Amino acid sequence: MTKMIVKGLEIGVGAPKIIVPVVGKTEQALLEEIEFLTGIDFDILEWRVDHFDEVADIDSVKQMAGKIHAIIGHKPILFTFRTANEGGVYPASIEFYINLNKQMIMSGLIDFVDIEVFTGDEYVKEIVALAHQHQVLVIASNHDFDKTPAKDEIVLRLRKMQDLGADIPKIAVMPRSREDVITLLAATAEMKDKYAKKPLITMSMAGKGAISRVAGETFGSDFTFGAAKNASAPGQLDVKELRYILNVLHRSLA
Repeated sequence: MTKMIVKGLEIGVGAPKIIVPVVGKTEQALLEEIEFLTGIDFDILEWRVDHFDEVADIDSVKQMAGKIHAIIGHKPILFTFRTANEGGVYPASIEFYINLNKQMIMSGLIDFVDIEVFTGDEYVKEIVALAHQHQVLVIASNHDFDKTPAKDEIVLRLRKMQDLGADIPKIAVMPRSREDVITLLAATAEMKDKYAKKPLITMSMAGKGAISRVAGETFGSDFTFGAAKNASAPGQLDVKELRYILNVLHRSLA
């Protein structure tokens, strides 16, 4: 499997790397969240820009990204516009979605971009090509807030993301039972052991799925999401507690 190093962060080895989202609606709220994070131990900042009140104005988005980068640009920054279909808060056309992500890829202010795989194969390939021209890594993602697909379907989706050229496949699913959580973990292990050429992200959401957020080193997920001031999805653990648990589990596996 290909390992990655981004701003000194080695991805694909050891404990899962912790991604912390910021979801402020205003510049002041975002800056307060980011200042708070300067005292927190985490690995990657995710800006969930669909929460930002001025997201429709790409120039305002770029200006805000510049301020974020000035404060915490020593850490990798993930830019994510989550569409309404996959749990986002701002309805947007496909044209806006693609243009926004392209503009940010070319801005020099981000290290990762999240692109939803069901945006369309050609759109995803186009974004991947542009991102790689600008040394930005692509997380191809899929989120199911209603259910957990069958194991084979989860693996199929992750393989599709990889085949489209994404650097990191990601899937998040909603469990309705303990068996659903086991399905997600089994799919993760199968993908990692049989097909993965690159790091990946998997998680089972909500309280039932919390174990999946800490078990990545065992089952094969190379990242996890932790909450600092505000969570961006159900089931995210407090980032400080998450780091402690990951460290304990890492020592036990050493």
